Amino acid sequence: MADLSQPDRDAPIRVLLVKLKHIGDALLVTPTVMAIRENYPRAEIWVVVRKGTEGILAGCPEIDRLVTVMPVESTGRSFGSFWADIDKWRELRGQRFDYAFELTDGDRGRWLAGMSGARHRCANVSRYPLNFWWRQWFNRISTSEWTNGHRVEKDFQAVSDFLPLAGEIPPLRFSKELAPAPELIADIRDFAVFHAGTRWLKKRWPKDLWIELGKELLTRVDKIVISSGPDEQERSFANELIAELGADRVISTDGKLNWSGLAGLLYRARLFVGVDTAAMHLAAACQCPLVTIFAYSIVGQWAPWKAPSEVIHLGEKTPPRGPNQPPAEGVMRQMPPSTVLAAADRLIRPAVD
Repeated sequence: MADLSQPDRDAPIRVLLVKLKHIGDALLVTPTVMAIRENYPRAEIWVVVRKGTEGILAGCPEIDRLVTVMPVESTGRSFGSFWADIDKWRELRGQRFDYAFELTDGDRGRWLAGMSGARHRCANVSRYPLNFWWRQWFNRISTSEWTNGHRVEKDFQAVSDFLPLAGEIPPLRFSKELAPAPELIADIRDFAVFHAGTRWLKKRWPKDLWIELGKELLTRVDKIVISSGPDEQERSFANELIAELGADRVISTDGKLNWSGLAGLLYRARLFVGVDTAAMHLAAACQCPLVTIFAYSIVGQWAPWKAPSEVIHLGEKTPPRGPNQPPAEGVMRQMPPSTVLAAADRLIRPAVD
C-alpha cells in the first residue's frame, strides 16, 4: 500500500482531479484547487473535465494543466472519440501522479482516476458505493458524509481526507486579471445583470415576473444587461424582455461572450439576478452581489458559495420533489418580484467610477 503520511508543504507533489460534470460543477472545484495550491505551493495540479466546460476554468491560473474529454451523451462522439479517450488515459497514466481524486461519482471518472496509476487513487463512497470491480482500482476509500453539505464542501472533503488541507475553504475562483471588460459595456458604468435563460424547465422564472422586476430595477440602475448563452431559445427570451423593457435601457450579450467576457461583465456590475445556472456560480466567483431564485434546486448544495448573496426560495413550503412534483412554474410564481427586489435593494453596490 502507498504511504499515507502527509507530504511536506514544500514537496513537489503531482495531483490529478477528475470532475466530469456540467459547467457550473466544473467551477465548483476551484476552491479545492486553491486550497491545494495554498497548502502545497509546489504542487502540480491537473484537472480533467468534460469538453465544453473548460472555458469557465480559464480564470483559475492555479490549474497547471486542463484536460478535456468528450461528454458521454455528446452527438459528436464516435469510435474515434473512444480512442481519443484511450489516448487521454495513456497521457494521464504516464504522468505518475502522487494523488488522483475521483470527484465525478460515475464510471467514466472512476476509470480515469482509478486506472491513472497514481500512488494514491482516492474516491468517496458515502453515496455512490464502488462495486468489486472498481474497488480493486482504488487504494484510498473515503466514507465521509457529504450529502447534507454544499457541493464545494464535497470536493474539498474528498481531497482533504487523503491530502490534508488546512484552513477554511476558499471562495470560487475567476481572476479579475483574466476577465477584461467586454466592449459591450465600454460606455456603461451603472448597470445590473439579468441571467433569465436556462435549458432546465424546472429552473425558469416566468417572463412576466422578469418584466415586472426589470421595470422596478430600472428605477435603481441606468441599464440592464441580459446575459444570454448561444442557445436560440435563450437569445429569443432575452429579446422578448428587451422588447418589453425598452432597447434604450436594456441590452443582451446575445450569446457572444465567452466565460472570460461574462466574468468581465460581472466584476463591473452592481448586481446579478438569475436562477440556478453556471452564470450564477460565476457571479459568486466574481464577488458580484447576487440574488438567485430557486424552485426545486437544493439550497444547501447549490447556493452561491462565499459571495454577497440571497437565495429566494420557498424553504419548507417547497412541494416534495419526485415524479409527481408540481410544475416548477407554479413554485416560481410564489416568489414575486417584490421579494426579489427587496433582496436586490439590500445587496446592490455603488456604480463603478
